[in-house]
Amino acid sequence: MAQMLKNNVALITGGTAGIGKAIALKFAKEGAHIALFGSTPEKGAQAILELEEQIPGIRAHFYEVDVANTRPVDEAVQKVIADLGPVDILVNNAGITKDQLLLRMSEDDWDSVMSVNVKSCYNLSRALVRSMIKARKGKIINVSSVVGLMGNPSQVNYAASKAAMIGFTKALAKELASRQICVNCIAPGFITTQMTDALTDAQKDAILDKIPLGRFGLPEEIADTALFLASSLSNYMTGQVLVVDGGLL
Repeated sequence: MAQMLKNNVALITGGTAGIGKAIALKFAKEGAHIALFGSTPEKGAQAILELEEQIPGIRAHFYEVDVANTRPVDEAVQKVIADLGPVDILVNNAGITKDQLLLRMSEDDWDSVMSVNVKSCYNLSRALVRSMIKARKGKIINVSSVVGLMGNPSQVNYAASKAAMIGFTKALAKELASRQICVNCIAPGFITTQMTDALTDAQKDAILDKIPLGRFGLPEEIADTALFLASSLSNYMTGQVLVVDGGLL
């Protein structure tokens, strides 16, 4: 069976753990060359090692980048292009949480979440759009959250950032559609990652009661959706938000 992403170059932010790493592995198995952006070199090295062990001969590189800062992103993108070639697929997956009730939320708690979760989308997309326009092709996939659609107590910063990603997706999709570049969004529900591992058993039980499918999702299930959006199967889709949440919303 032909590989769906053969010889495509995919750049994935927050690609060293959880959903990002699952997407990287899924794309690599389908023939893509992989660039991972992250903030921790140790995690980056481990992620690349895992990719190389599972897919011998893969072309994959890790780049230590603060995705919230424009100039380092611009410089890192140029390194990716030099190492792997023009980027065909961008996955904006980098994200952090700093949960707190609004009355107790510090300015830094607000600013850092908005910078990493939203400004990173601006930085990466802006750095890559020109080459995608020139090529008249490209896929941009923004990983938002169901929280951006429904809200959640103690997460006004996170919910606002994820809702902003959805608006960003819809606007950019309209800007780039005439150049055959598709921009779509995934809104995962509660997925088994380090974020959900931090929840107490009581918190997990309360969440599970609200999920019709009765379980948390797996990173691989979000990666399946990302593969659909990255491949030719979704060539007539742009500006869409795919909710993958077990029926929660």
